[in-house]
Amino acid sequence: MAKGAHSKADAVYGELKEAILSGALEPGSLIDKASLCEKLGVSRFPVSAAVARLAYDRLVDVAPQHGSFVARISLDDVRERLFIRSALEGEIAAEAARRMTRADKDALMANAKEQAKAVADEDRATFYALDVAFHRILTARLRMARASDVLESLRVHLERMRRLTMSTSGQLRASLNEHSAIAAAIEAKDPAAARDAMKHHLSTTGARLETLAKQQPDLFSP
Repeated sequence: MAKGAHSKADAVYGELKEAILSGALEPGSLIDKASLCEKLGVSRFPVSAAVARLAYDRLVDVAPQHGSFVARISLDDVRERLFIRSALEGEIAAEAARRMTRADKDALMANAKEQAKAVADEDRATFYALDVAFHRILTARLRMARASDVLESLRVHLERMRRLTMSTSGQLRASLNEHSAIAAAIEAKDPAAARDAMKHHLSTTGARLETLAKQQPDLFSP
């Protein structure tokens, strides 16, 4: 692939992926390649290449002779990924309570304060970014690069669910309160409380998912 075509395919991939993860393209919706070509000012090839990559990522389903569709969210897949996150991040939170320095804790608290401002401003985009950063601070400050890699691979496939389940200001505030409890336990150097707070946070996320799946079953597959 020529360099120009490769960069165009990357740009289309990035834009489509963000539209899927943000919910702008809902699960089950048709990906109109012709409209995308016109909107993005590219030929059909970069769009087709981007769709193929998204299919590999399991974010798009390609149905021969019928078209390409945004993949529905697999409930079983999300439940398993949340299970793995809970087991891993619970222990990371406990380790953070044991090992984090004053500077590390200050970074975590600064993030929580920024989250509170985003909630007050009802700035969802900023809150979503700070939410991800909060969890990354733990692995980064503990120098857990391999654990970070595992969590990043899980995060992509949980991103749509995360944004869907935090669609109201009340849910944003609830998530903020859960993060604050994690940070407080780490500040208090209480590994058991930090582990429990993290596991509670992720179990609450799972409960929101189950409620959403009942309310909007068309977005999900078994």
